[in-house]
Amino acid sequence: MHIALSFKNIAKSLWNRHDFVVRIALFGIAILTIVWLLPKEAKFAFEYEKGKPWLHENLIAPFDFPIRKPIQDVDAEKLTIVKAKHYYFRYDAAVADKQLEKFRQESNGLGSKAAIDASARALEKAFSDGIVLLDESVYSLKPDKEIYLLKGREASPILFGELLTPQQAYDQILHQTGHLPNALQELLIDCIIHNVFFDPTTTEKVLKEDMTELSPFKGKVAAGIRIVSRGDVVDDETFEIVESLKSEILLQQGSNEGKLWPVIGLVLLVSMAMLILYLFLALFRKDILADNVKVLFILFQILLMLVLSKIAIKVDGINLYVVPFCLLPMIIRTFFDTRLALFTHLVTCLVGAFLAPNGFEFLFLQIIAGIVAIFSIAKLQNRSQFFFSTLVIFLAYLAIYIGLTLIRHGGFREIETSSIYWFALSVTFTLFAYPIIYLYEKIFGLLSDVSLLELSDINGKLLRELAAKAPGTFQHSMQVANLAESAISQIGGNPLLVRAGALYHDIGKIENPQYFIENQASGYNPHDELSFEESAAIIIHHVKYGVELAKKNNLPDEITDFIRTHHGNSVVQYFYHHYLKDFPMGTLDKNHFSYPGPKPFSKETAVLMMADGVEASSRSLRTYSAETIDQLVDKIIDNQIEQNQFSNADITFKNINQIKKIFKKKLQNIYHIRVEYPV
Repeated sequence: MHIALSFKNIAKSLWNRHDFVVRIALFGIAILTIVWLLPKEAKFAFEYEKGKPWLHENLIAPFDFPIRKPIQDVDAEKLTIVKAKHYYFRYDAAVADKQLEKFRQESNGLGSKAAIDASARALEKAFSDGIVLLDESVYSLKPDKEIYLLKGREASPILFGELLTPQQAYDQILHQTGHLPNALQELLIDCIIHNVFFDPTTTEKVLKEDMTELSPFKGKVAAGIRIVSRGDVVDDETFEIVESLKSEILLQQGSNEGKLWPVIGLVLLVSMAMLILYLFLALFRKDILADNVKVLFILFQILLMLVLSKIAIKVDGINLYVVPFCLLPMIIRTFFDTRLALFTHLVTCLVGAFLAPNGFEFLFLQIIAGIVAIFSIAKLQNRSQFFFSTLVIFLAYLAIYIGLTLIRHGGFREIETSSIYWFALSVTFTLFAYPIIYLYEKIFGLLSDVSLLELSDINGKLLRELAAKAPGTFQHSMQVANLAESAISQIGGNPLLVRAGALYHDIGKIENPQYFIENQASGYNPHDELSFEESAAIIIHHVKYGVELAKKNNLPDEITDFIRTHHGNSVVQYFYHHYLKDFPMGTLDKNHFSYPGPKPFSKETAVLMMADGVEASSRSLRTYSAETIDQLVDKIIDNQIEQNQFSNADITFKNINQIKKIFKKKLQNIYHIRVEYPV
């Protein structure tokens, strides 16, 4: 009974925290997938490069082991064996006997006895020399090529040119016999056929035996011999010996019982890398970590790069550097921020280094190129920046590759043009960033900087309608956007998001523009004919109608949030105070004069509320001076703080003080306030 209750309590607790459970499951699946992708072989304990000093302790041979020939030397020896390949031909005596018998039977009466006997002896001599047919299997053989002629079990070496073709056999017979009757010549032509046949089976069998006898070793190192000392340069010979020791050790560790430990090691290392990513999100981007869709998106990007790398390594003829690793930080930066893009790229490269043949080169190359990619789109203003990014990424790849090659080989001769082609192809793939971003927006419901730029275009349908129907509100929104963008850039946030949100925050005023003071140009105020409650209801309704317009025009939820929150749950002060003044004993609920909310819940929405209140109130100042503007900004924002409007937003008093200073400076510039200098 107690066990059942305990299990029930655990299940209930997990259900109450199902978002956290899902998040941990996503990271767990990502870790297992990455481990499955990575090679499971044990790693050699030492890092070294040819031509560089040995940075470890003295290396002593732990056991006897053979010195392996370099793979290029083995390949060269194999090529030599193939070029010196022995061709075997088989002599068929039965063919000669059959054709000679045919000639003797059919030659009677076709010439004199002496001519027939001479022809028969010459034909027998030609068959004895061997007649071969020049077909495609032997056509490339030159006359001085040594071959082996099999007669029974005996193989005799001869030159290929010693064999006769049917035409050569016929010419030889005529030369030996002199002039023959036409009928006898025709019979000879009919009887001359090849009796030597190419034997591909024996030829390939002998070639395989020669290949088998080829030794992959060229010496032996005895246990206890010092291979290299600390500080010694790893020359060609030492490099071959260390490589041989590495191969032997990995071969011994490759047993089934030894494979478990490398897997456990990979699980630990990958788990640490993913834990670092999780902690980064938990400490610095809690909003992203709280959204499992965004977490899934980030993990998907990491796995996608590693899967592409695995495919590139497995497929012959494809270089690992064709994988567009720089595409990952560009996409992450487009949807989130620079720090997250850099951190995600670092984690991906660290894990991806397990797949690369040269881990250090891979890490250095991809990390620097990724940082360059992030810098190139740090302030995304238009789509053409993606083309600029591809250029600077390619130049970064090229510079790093040349630098590494010069360090490793000490000259430009070792620079491979094919590697440069792979880099060029990789950066070309980064041009797919724009369509991929659009695809991710649809699949994951994310909002990119590219989309924010498009939404901020004042020639858009909805903003043009706002400018036409409520020009005062449109100008107010533009000023609010400028104020909010300046402030969010200073305290840290998304300037593009806050600008787009500011441009759309008052679109609800399209419905009744004349009821808002910024649109009243004629001096007529329709509120004079309404009660305070009715006026407050119309003012408050612009938030609800703005949300409806946003949904109707398919604005992203992130933009709609600015419409919902730019007044929070504050009170329409003007009409509420006038109501209390005229009806001091009134019983009307204060909620009739309050906006529905919610309160701002991010830095961006909080900054917009401040900018909206300050900009709107600044229009009612009778005199503009540094003092009146300072007092206005302090009064509006302090009043919002007193109403507890920023309790749900991740914003500090330090941020608010910074925002006040920015607003004061910007408003002074807008209203052309000059500083009074002492006389």
